[in-house]
Amino acid sequence: MDLLEAARSLQPELVALRRELHAEPEIGLRLPATQRRVLAALDGLPLEVTTGAGLDSVTAVLRGAGGGPTVLLRGDMDALPVHERAPAGHPASALPGRMHACGHDLHTAILVGAARLLAERREQLAGDVVLMFQPGEEGDGGAEIMVEEGVLTAAGADRPVAAGYALHVSSALLPSGVVATRPGPIMAAADRLHVVVRGRGGHGSSPHAALDPIPAACEMVTALQTAVTRTFSAFDPVVVTVGAFHAGDAHNVIPDEAAFTATVRSFSAQAAARAAEVLPRVVRGIAEAHGLTVEVEYRHDYPVTANHAAEAAFVADTARELLGAERYTDLPQPLAGSEDFSFVLNRVPGAYFFLGATLPGRTPDTAPYNHSPEAAFDEEVLADGAALLAALALRR
Repeated sequence: MDLLEAARSLQPELVALRRELHAEPEIGLRLPATQRRVLAALDGLPLEVTTGAGLDSVTAVLRGAGGGPTVLLRGDMDALPVHERAPAGHPASALPGRMHACGHDLHTAILVGAARLLAERREQLAGDVVLMFQPGEEGDGGAEIMVEEGVLTAAGADRPVAAGYALHVSSALLPSGVVATRPGPIMAAADRLHVVVRGRGGHGSSPHAALDPIPAACEMVTALQTAVTRTFSAFDPVVVTVGAFHAGDAHNVIPDEAAFTATVRSFSAQAAARAAEVLPRVVRGIAEAHGLTVEVEYRHDYPVTANHAAEAAFVADTARELLGAERYTDLPQPLAGSEDFSFVLNRVPGAYFFLGATLPGRTPDTAPYNHSPEAAFDEEVLADGAALLAALALRR
């Protein structure tokens, strides 16, 4: 039985695991029920299993037959605080306000499938495989914590990870079953700008007798948009989006302060560093011009996710060989979402890639995208994803 055929024989149990995870989504770094299900799914396989200290991770090492390189395969496990509106006939969360809107339940099931396929082929493995079941991808930096806790040396200090791979399913953008990646940046860095403008409150009829923070804060929001278009190259862009703005409680009262928070996306380390310098300076300059004080917090969340060129080419070649040339496409440009697998790729060569999971009957251009309450994923890709991760480990 070849690898793809073997993977498809696992499809029913991978679907069952995915649906269990989907029904009970957990958020953040602590995922006790998810961890228990993963441990149960791995039980009986010839793995060296450890769990995390600062998060509910699972790390499993499969020892190969030879002294070749150690390969890491990642599957993230956490959900989102989204209330699901599942299409009729599709799995739905049993917990209001929580949903696997980004498909991490599929990632977990896919990695379990890869573990089973590789365990059956230990004698074909030239080196060891580290299976990284990771909580806290959605903003909690779980990958960074797992790196700090030693996932890259889980096979031994003398057997460090030589290459790492991770996939992400997509409920839109790509047809179901199609793999896409690219060399270099594939996902953006994500930083956070939080601003509090402080003035002096007063009566809405007499703004001259107060120090109104609202006009200045509004000016900051628009000035930030101008700053990024006039400071950064169109070929190395920065995107600033203000997602929250809060000020005041009454129509006729000038408040003491106004606050807003923005996400800052960039595609190179140089642009990210420059944004951290330029954007706070713009905000402080406007505050000074209005005679106001300002508190600025700039936080680096996730760095740019950048594929190593040779590893991206290796993923493309493996996908074509395993699934067929028609099932692979080059990703023409990076996506502005962010990904904490970047913390792994900053340490070791590797690649991050996408696997289309658009539902039959939906079109990739118009389907609800990941993080939408209506996002839904084609479970038929589970076996193909498991086979692809296993093939990467076997070939590498």
